[in-house]
Amino acid sequence: METIFQSIEILSKEKGIDPQIVLDAVKDAMLIAARKHYRTTEDYVADMDPKTGAIHLYAVKKAAETVTDPVHEMTLAEARRIDPEAEVGSEIRITKNTDALGRISAQTAKQVIFQKVREAERETVFNEYSGRTGELVNCTIKRVEGPDYILDLGKTEAKLPKKEQSRLESYSVSDRVRCVIKLVDKSSKGPGVLVSRAAPELVMRLFEQEVPEIYDGTVAIKGCAREAGERTKIAVQSRDRDVDSVGACVGMKGMRVQSIIRELRGEKIDIIEYSDDPVVFATHALSPAKVSRISILDPLEKHMEVIVDDSQLSLAIGKKGQNVRLAAKLLTWKIDIKSEEEKRQEVESAMAALVAPGAPVSVLIEYGLAEALVEKLLETGVGTIEKLGGMTPEQLEEIQGIEPQMVGQIQDAVNAYYSQFEDSPAAPNAEEPPAEEEVEASGTDDRFVSSVNPAGEHEPAEEEVEAAPEDSGPEQFATIEDAASSPAHVAGIETTQNQPEGTGPEGMEHDERSPEHGQ
Repeated sequence: METIFQSIEILSKEKGIDPQIVLDAVKDAMLIAARKHYRTTEDYVADMDPKTGAIHLYAVKKAAETVTDPVHEMTLAEARRIDPEAEVGSEIRITKNTDALGRISAQTAKQVIFQKVREAERETVFNEYSGRTGELVNCTIKRVEGPDYILDLGKTEAKLPKKEQSRLESYSVSDRVRCVIKLVDKSSKGPGVLVSRAAPELVMRLFEQEVPEIYDGTVAIKGCAREAGERTKIAVQSRDRDVDSVGACVGMKGMRVQSIIRELRGEKIDIIEYSDDPVVFATHALSPAKVSRISILDPLEKHMEVIVDDSQLSLAIGKKGQNVRLAAKLLTWKIDIKSEEEKRQEVESAMAALVAPGAPVSVLIEYGLAEALVEKLLETGVGTIEKLGGMTPEQLEEIQGIEPQMVGQIQDAVNAYYSQFEDSPAAPNAEEPPAEEEVEASGTDDRFVSSVNPAGEHEPAEEEVEAAPEDSGPEQFATIEDAASSPAHVAGIETTQNQPEGTGPEGMEHDERSPEHGQ
């Protein structure tokens, strides 16, 4: 029996659990083995003698005057044979022979003991490590299970899964590593402690160890965003105006941050100064890119728009969007990043959308269209006359509430609207050729032609001259004839258009200045 007590004590120390838990597990195993051996539904109780350490097995029955359930009850006379002081309702323990339990029952008891011990161990581990989530722990690689590592924490084992590993790192058995406790789960089959090398908390704990100002509270870590093996952005703020938060984390000649980078196998770290103003904080978080301006689109939904120069767009977005993605995680804001050219095009599109092309369909009321029809057209999204004119009669009849006779009314109103432009004198017929006398007055070439109509034909300059304001200047004339009657004007035309080669304005001016020249 001393061997049983010693075995329980040794097992308790190894697993770090209470010896009473192991003892209860042994008792439960004895009960399960007894039920399996005797194959009855009797109630069994296992008890250990504190003096000898022997485990006794009892079947429990109640004393009754009339026995209705012989499995769980016995007569009072039978009960008093075992216990002379027994009364009606008393529980009588009947000793069972434990030596009769066979090898199979012993194996069953062994499995039950191991299961109970594992459950107790898991409960102990959970109670110890559940409050230490995010804590930095020193571990040793114990074994490798596929892509995962099993680490030794001392009292228990921890698991480092593939997704919690940095892509820059690989380990061998007996290597020492520093991890953070990510999760404690007592319902898992394997180790109940899950550790991580990819969590942002690892970088924060390393900074707390390396930077005394963070450890004593002078500098506070306000946030950390990380993509393990690639880049980390950490925001810090100083509570003392005489202490530079970023400089304290970098250290003299970068010694402090370099030691952390070596621990993370060369991972890049951006140390950013924190600000309560999200605009200023976003400007710092998107470094090394230079931000032109930032607009808050929705403060409640935490949505902002960042505008950068065209040359800074790729730098602000980062490799595969990494820079802006980490900045958004650090700020906990949604960031839309655009270049100046993209923003300009967006503004131009918005301005163009504000000006609705075409005349409103309500204008057709003046041309005999009923207001009820106009309201039905507006309800179906037909808001302009141009859109209405482009619809076929079949499309109009598909609109609910518009009957075939109404289609004719709509067409008449649209035709009446467009007929005003055809009858207007301000819109001359493009196919009408210019008058013969006007062509003759302008000469055979087209130097007096002022415009070209949509048909590709030249319009006479007379109409354009008449439409010009009266004070258009000394060189403008009311009609083509007036322009032709001006000597200076005619002289200018002749010198630029009709003079043969070898003659010029000098010879012409000589003729005008010397009356005797022709004599």
